[in-house]
Amino acid sequence: MAHSFADASTDPDDGLSLPGWLYTDPEYYQVELDRVIRPSWQIVCHQSDIANPGDYHTLDYIGESVIAIRQQDGSIKGFTNVCRHRAMRLVEGPVGCAKKLVCPYHAWTYDADGRLTGVPSKSDYVGLDTSKHGLAPVDIEIWRGFVFVRLEDRGGPSVAEMMAPYDHEVAPYRFEDMRTISPVRLRERDVNWKNVGDNYSDGLHIPVAHPGLTRLFGKSYAIEAQPWVDKMSGLLADSPRSNFWEGVYQKHLPRAPHLPDENQRLWLYYKLWPNQAFDIYSDQIDFMQWLPISPTECVLREMAFALPDDRREMKLVRYANWRINRMVNAEDTWLITNVQKGMASKSYTVGPLGQSEVCLRSFARKIRGLIPEARQHTPPPAGWSRRPRSAT
Repeated sequence: MAHSFADASTDPDDGLSLPGWLYTDPEYYQVELDRVIRPSWQIVCHQSDIANPGDYHTLDYIGESVIAIRQQDGSIKGFTNVCRHRAMRLVEGPVGCAKKLVCPYHAWTYDADGRLTGVPSKSDYVGLDTSKHGLAPVDIEIWRGFVFVRLEDRGGPSVAEMMAPYDHEVAPYRFEDMRTISPVRLRERDVNWKNVGDNYSDGLHIPVAHPGLTRLFGKSYAIEAQPWVDKMSGLLADSPRSNFWEGVYQKHLPRAPHLPDENQRLWLYYKLWPNQAFDIYSDQIDFMQWLPISPTECVLREMAFALPDDRREMKLVRYANWRINRMVNAEDTWLITNVQKGMASKSYTVGPLGQSEVCLRSFARKIRGLIPEARQHTPPPAGWSRRPRSAT
């Protein structure tokens, strides 16, 4: 299995995994939400999902609810889904359309641009300045047609900057022209969110635990790590398939006219810091996030997109793709569930990382940079996160 690393490291812990207590500890979990998840970009939807003024899409995570809503001028803005009066959620459900956002509690009313424009019995609120009580904004970035939000800007890179090393590779897929073919699906897992990402970027388990992928790729599977994104890839082997749906996919996969020859039978996987990934096939792409719920729980949020294509063989291979990856997902669920159980054992502290485990090294390096206590093999005394942070 090929592997490469974008940069060398002098970190003395670079050959070690993150310690097990980071996958179970409640105090560490709260620090991680603040320093890792809140400042990170999260995908909401594709821009075509909110095509018309007033169309919105929501994303709920780490106790926040965010609305991405199309404006009259065609732009997209983001706000927290919280009325500024009594904190009522303004909208429910993942999608909708509204010319104005009207709070269902006391009917405070907001324009799509977040301005507070209606307050019943306004005279009762002496000195109320409506210009200071608009919806709380969040950052929005549109990257190749996909809408991302960020709760807090702490100087981290944009999605475009993170993906820059591979932008030329994804360009031929015409993400901007894609449409949703599978709505948002949520699946809860009894594992720490990092456990999902570790497994996604782990190349060594492919020949051991994924017989289907091994049959499909042969020995072509490769991984590499850039500063903010991991890349995995496999080229479909041109050989008979013993599995029915693998054979259907191989036999009937139609040519994608917008892709070069070398991409026709290439499966690509990109994991974007810190907790989302997209799987790129010539027939479709799948997005997945692993959103934290608790120290030992997360929810997988999944969507699928594709270019419009009514060919019968394309519909068939998309179904075959789903059948193949349903088995892969079941295999991964069993793996991460049992790894999570092991992380709870006091006998486990850290494990060695091989030179080929470049993605795990890269992720651990960033976590240690944001949270120095992550270097400790065992948890520090309770209350450590409330003590003043030492100057660096």
